[in-house]
Amino acid sequence: MILAAGRGERMRPLTDNHPKPLLKVYGKPLIEYHLETIAAAGIDEVVINTAWLGEQIVAHVGDGSRWGLRVHFSQEGWPALETGGGIFRALPLLGDEPFLLINGDVWSDWNLKSCVLPDCWTSSTRAHLVLVPNPMHHLQGDFGLQERLVLRSAAQKFTYSGIGFLHPSLFDGCHEGRFKLVSLLHDAVHKQQVTGELFLGHWSDVGTPDRLALLQ
Repeated sequence: MILAAGRGERMRPLTDNHPKPLLKVYGKPLIEYHLETIAAAGIDEVVINTAWLGEQIVAHVGDGSRWGLRVHFSQEGWPALETGGGIFRALPLLGDEPFLLINGDVWSDWNLKSCVLPDCWTSSTRAHLVLVPNPMHHLQGDFGLQERLVLRSAAQKFTYSGIGFLHPSLFDGCHEGRFKLVSLLHDAVHKQQVTGELFLGHWSDVGTPDRLALLQ
């Protein structure tokens, strides 16, 4: 699943007339990098949620066939349902097995490794997060990492990259509406149900015009 529903407030005015996933990096819309990477990993089915100017994303991506993909859209309307609410709305399209999640506003050369679940995934795992060294705009980090176990409290924290695997059961007990994914992750981390890995390659949170220019 690609999260592509946000307004992109910090990216204004670039997102006043274009959704953030369609902003171009080296002349190519950001979302196309994700679709190419996903297809190269052997995945053939993708769910994209949309809200702000979502019709532009639907028109641009179409059915996904030019990337060898089958694309389904979860159209939320406006206002968007936040990260957690958006995924919960899309669960009927995602099935009962763990799925790959990518924020539509990040760029990375992280290798999907043919989308094989990490070897630390067990029957009790609810999420696996790709963490990165803290960027200048988020020096406090999000989570610690002890071997492959993600922690809330640690002497050294890293930043959640917006890439990971989730199990649908992470959303057990949730209800339709607006809520953030991070609250569910914190609860699962407390229960030691979240694993992780540290990625040291190229990664960017394309959240502001300055960061977009830097990535270019």
